[in-house]
Amino acid sequence: MAENIEWQAFPAFPPEARLAVLVGDPGKAGAYVVRVKLPAGVKLMPHSHPEDRIYTVISGVFYIGLGTTFDPDKLQAYAPGSIIVLPANTPHFHWAKSGDYMTQVSGVGPLGIRYIRAEDDPRNH
Repeated sequence: MAENIEWQAFPAFPPEARLAVLVGDPGKAGAYVVRVKLPAGVKLMPHSHPEDRIYTVISGVFYIGLGTTFDPDKLQAYAPGSIIVLPANTPHFHWAKSGDYMTQVSGVGPLGIRYIRAEDDPRNH
């Protein structure tokens, strides 16, 4: 139930972002489902994941762009209900450009995240 979701900070995300594990254990082999909330204005700089992912936009507008350099002109906007399939190892970036958003991410773990530039990784600060 939505009221039982436990939101937490996630070391690989900017400090304002929140993640909740809904199904499975993203740190282990096997299926997982997580939700991610980003407040308005927050950016996730270019990164990739070793696993295939399916994003479902729950609320707000989800802006995602493909590439190894953050480029606002490459952002595509996805409204609630949209589904985005992102193959493994695809460099991409996000921006909560027009307000808060929430996405649901499904994949087969273990979940991983690798920033293109080490200085963009919040774990390095």
